[in-house]
Parts: sequence; C-alpha cells; structure tokens
Amino acid sequence: MLSIQNISKSFGDVHALKNVSLDLKPGLFGLLGPNGAGKSTLMRTLATLQKPDSGEIKLNGVDIIANPMSMRSVLGYLPQDFGVYPKMSAKALLDHIAVLKGVTNKAARESQIRSLLEHVNLLTHSSANVATYSGGMRQRFGVAQALLGDPKVLIVDEPTAGLDPTERQRFLDLLSEQAETKVIILSTHIIEDVRDLCTDMAVMGAGEIVARGAPETLIAKIEGQVWRKRVSKDEALVVKAQGNFLSSRHLSGGVIVSVLDTASPGAGWDQADVMLEDAYHAHLHGLVGRGA
Repeated sequence: MLSIQNISKSFGDVHALKNVSLDLKPGLFGLLGPNGAGKSTLMRTLATLQKPDSGEIKLNGVDIIANPMSMRSVLGYLPQDFGVYPKMSAKALLDHIAVLKGVTNKAARESQIRSLLEHVNLLTHSSANVATYSGGMRQRFGVAQALLGDPKVLIVDEPTAGLDPTERQRFLDLLSEQAETKVIILSTHIIEDVRDLCTDMAVMGAGEIVARGAPETLIAKIEGQVWRKRVSKDEALVVKAQGNFLSSRHLSGGVIVSVLDTASPGAGWDQADVMLEDAYHAHLHGLVGRGA
C-alpha cells in the first residue's frame, strides 16, 4: 500500500502540489492531467528525488520521506526525460544499472536483461550505444531499465511519448502483465493510455486531485449530458466561450464541438455516447454537478 496524505510542494510563488492525497494498492493507477498540472512534480516526490513541503508518504507503513531507501530499494522509475552515458551500449548500461539495483548474480542479470530487451524489442540493437538511439528506441530502453530488479513500485511519467502505435501497444501490454503484483502509477496526458489500461484513475489540475475513481465511474457521472454538433470554425469560437464547453476536433473542414448540458442546447445538437475524454474535460474544468 502506498499512502499519500496531504502533500504540498511549491517552487517560489508556484504551488505545484496542493494537499494531494491518494491511497494506492497493487494494480494500474492512471494519473491524467494537462501539462503543468503537477503530475511530474508528484512523480519526482514519490520517487524521493525531492521532498514535499508538507504532508506524508508511506509505503507499507514506512515513512519514505524520512527513510527514502525504503522506496528506492523497490522502485522502478521512468521519468519524462532521462540521460544516458554517451559511450555505453544498451546491454552494458542495463548491466550497470542492474548492479546498482542489487542484482549481483551475473547469470541472473544476463537472463533478466535479455528478457527485458526482448520485451521492449531492442534485442537486435543491444550492442549499439544508447546515445545513438532514436527517441522511440530510447523510450523503450527507459522502460527496460525501470523494470530491472522486479520493482514493487513502478512510476512511469509520459511513457508512450515518442512511441509508434505498435510499440505503444507493446508497452501497454507489458505494463498490464506487471500490474498484479506491483503498484504502477501511469502519469500521462494521453487519455487513451488510461482508458485502455487502468481500472482506477485520478484527474489532476493546477496541483490538485479534482476527481478520483474507475474510468466508468467518472463517465457515469455525466451520462446523458454530453451533446455534439458540427459547426463552422467561427461558430466553434462562440461555443468555446460558453461555460459548458468540453472539447472540439476538426473534421473535413468543419469542427465537432462537445458541451455538457442536462438538456438539449438547441437545434442541431445530438446527444452523444460519453467517452473518457468527455469525463476528463468535465471533471478538469469543474463542470460536473454544476447543472450546466
């Protein structure tokens, strides 16, 4: 159990985290939010790379702020950005990281490294320097290093950025396989990743948790209240200025706009099936329960 209670963190006048509380059990937990919501600050704090200004974090009852090694010894972490040694191959660098993680048996290291390289589709490139990898390949390497040592807590921050659709699915499948025995926190702004993978999630905005629950629970809260209409670009600007606006997307020269309303907004609006994207925007912008 990972227990996060009322943690706050500020950088000067910027309040990156505001009394964030979460209790997480083994399984996949999705943290959705726009850029600047505080997701990466929360991930770095949980990874013991920085201390919160206030609040407490406990892993199985142990205070990880006072005892950071209690988290680090069981942690796999894939940050949003990470560096590599410039002249080391993927295989050599994974071996080095495995030793640092306490995998001292050479045969066990080699077996684990080969398995992980196969899982992330890098085995044929294992002798190449990681510094020469493309962005997607480097991201897959990051996934492999995070899984070294069979961590009990896995934190992945924007993990599918830079991955093509096939590699994205490979990574999501790999996370699913790990979820039964690990606390896995998937921090992302890609709604599809959470929709496809997580049974529990939270929406984060401006440093706060604004909604928490299973994706279907968040969707159910706005069932029957989402309306869509195809409009011109000029009409879309008018809709976007309304207080019940959810989202828009361009389609064949027009714009499909979505709003939240308990009744039809008027002629031409169709009641729509609610998607997680709709629930995300509704909760993020405080529209749920407002009687829009």
